Amino acid sequence: MKPLEDDLSRRHEQKLYRERLVLESPQGAEVRVGENLLLSFCSNDYLGLANDPRVIRAFQQGAERYGVGAGASHLVSGHSRAHHALEEELADFVGAERALLFSTGYMANLGVMSALTDRNDAIFEDRLNHASLIDAARLARAKVTRFPHADVHRLADMLAHAPRPQLITTDAVFSMDGDIAPLAELSDLAVKHDTRLLVDDAHGLGVLGQNGRGTLEHLDLPLVSPVILMGTLGKALGVFGAFVAGEEVLIETLIQRARTYIYTTALPPAVAEAVRASLRIVQEEGWRRERLRTLVAQFRSGAERLGLVLLPSPTPIQPVVLGTVEAALRASQHLREQGILVPAIRPPTVLEGSSRLRITFSAAHEEAHVDRLLEALSAVRI
Repeated sequence: MKPLEDDLSRRHEQKLYRERLVLESPQGAEVRVGENLLLSFCSNDYLGLANDPRVIRAFQQGAERYGVGAGASHLVSGHSRAHHALEEELADFVGAERALLFSTGYMANLGVMSALTDRNDAIFEDRLNHASLIDAARLARAKVTRFPHADVHRLADMLAHAPRPQLITTDAVFSMDGDIAPLAELSDLAVKHDTRLLVDDAHGLGVLGQNGRGTLEHLDLPLVSPVILMGTLGKALGVFGAFVAGEEVLIETLIQRARTYIYTTALPPAVAEAVRASLRIVQEEGWRRERLRTLVAQFRSGAERLGLVLLPSPTPIQPVVLGTVEAALRASQHLREQGILVPAIRPPTVLEGSSRLRITFSAAHEEAHVDRLLEALSAVRI
């Protein structure tokens, strides 16, 4: 155990030790931690649906009808009518021929890469990709090359000299920076080099696009080959799970070959019923996205007046990069003392020298909440 103890000690000394908060309340604009009610600006519940009564009711009714567990994998006896209906509704929502449910986005990305590549193939990844994409590429055992963030020209040069390019992978909205990938240019490169483009839209689905269909809709791009879409159901949709969407042959291939789909128990059907209710709300209540845009504009305008330097993000993810670990921890602690919850984001989640406050907004927030956040930030020593 000594090496483990030494590693934990080093993490403490470097101020990189991670600790969990224990919430006593549902997700919302305010959360309770112990005896303290804190204004939360760190959740990915972008549309404020994680505690919506209609979604809760759908979950309860689903549990009454199907029970609380799926009991088996989808390919044995765990695939329920609720799962099937949700897959059809998700495919229709994003404009794909088919969709396939996975337990998590991590498992979905791993399933796609392991099913479509082998040790003889090459995978190209944006350097700032989410950990699930990075790990999936490693575990797929293909040759992995990481290109500079959003650098299409550098990627084009890499692809031109690659013996067997099989897959390009990228976040659609980068989870720590909030910026949007150049998907049109990446798709063009995929077509030119006869490869596929896996787009992880965990932070765009439900948020971006006129109808909330995500980053592809925001950029006016169709979901057609070579694009493969991965979306999660636990962020803007407020529930849990993930899906992959694309053409019929892709989905059938994943059913046959994706080990993270084949060899795991299916999501509880009640979760699928809750997502179905959430998906209807996403489509019917566009005011939630409009409120998000209003809140983000209010924050960015106020932050500019305070002299804060923000990254160029049009999304609910608004990072304030402070540089050192110590500065980020100090700022987070100051906000906590003011009753505001924004944990410090430190390496290895972000690059050395780019520790930050990752501020996120929800449709559950009000303009007065943003004013309170800005007031607290005005006293932060950068």
